[in-house]
Amino acid sequence: MKQVTINDIAKLAGVAKSTVSRYLNGGSVGQATRDKIERVIQETNYEPNQFAQSLKSKQTKMIGVIVPRLDSYAASRTMMGIDERLTERGYQMLVVNTAQQTEREIEQLYNLAKQKVAGIIWLGTTVTERHLQAIQDIQIPVLLIGQEHGHVHSLVYPDFDAAYALGKQFMDWGHRDIIYVGVEEYDIAVGQTRRDGFLRAFNEAGADVKTYTTSFKIDDAIPIGAQIGHELSASLVVCATDNIALGVLKGLANAGKTVPGDISVSGFGGYDFTEVLHPSITTVHLPYRRTGSRAADMILQLLTGETIPMKTFTTFELKLRESVDILN
Repeated sequence: MKQVTINDIAKLAGVAKSTVSRYLNGGSVGQATRDKIERVIQETNYEPNQFAQSLKSKQTKMIGVIVPRLDSYAASRTMMGIDERLTERGYQMLVVNTAQQTEREIEQLYNLAKQKVAGIIWLGTTVTERHLQAIQDIQIPVLLIGQEHGHVHSLVYPDFDAAYALGKQFMDWGHRDIIYVGVEEYDIAVGQTRRDGFLRAFNEAGADVKTYTTSFKIDDAIPIGAQIGHELSASLVVCATDNIALGVLKGLANAGKTVPGDISVSGFGGYDFTEVLHPSITTVHLPYRRTGSRAADMILQLLTGETIPMKTFTTFELKLRESVDILN
């Protein structure tokens, strides 16, 4: 008896071979077409060659995860959440690092598709037209974490709302001379959205704000902290990340200043070390690990053709601790 092939299924269903292949690999297929293919498969008792399918198909039990930095607390906690949930669901995680290079991000979108991952979770910093073109070209589900774009399913931290809430708290505590230490604007979420939330709160209260720009690295924030310590022209230093806050704390100590005795310092992110330091750091806790778990659920929903919102927000929690003094 002749073995039924994908070509046979395609002819009997009146669809392209690629459509049958996409259906078998869990890709997006219209309901009417899906019904036709399923009916033919039942009638012919077609059984796919699992070994051949694993070699040729787009879908394996592998989810690609693109991260900007391997030494990032946020990325590592997010990956832990992704890995735990994928393992529960019978999938594996394939991690690639881009060292915060846009070219490498775009290359890895294509490379992961060539390695036949079922879907991609992308911890992004910026979304360009070339990213969008790559996502369109590879034709597999992509979920973006931490940034947003109207054409990509996104799981987004509430950076603006969280920064505004923390900034408003500082204003309520009487701080009016502020130094804000942020990052470059190429990172939309941290460099723009998070900054804008803080500045909205500061401007509404009529505060004076001086800004510095640094990288995400602790070492780069140390000299800024030292400079602030020598000038001491503010009551509060607001940092865009907890790592920046740690660098500023070190720089202030190098300048012989105490926190919060001489000047207050806050962070953003809620990294574990912020609670055990002395003084413990006032910050915003973002649920990185839980976000990773949710991202894994969402990418698997996309694989099965479920409809999910293009943009989903996570939660945040203010952690008001010792590093910020209450002035009033």
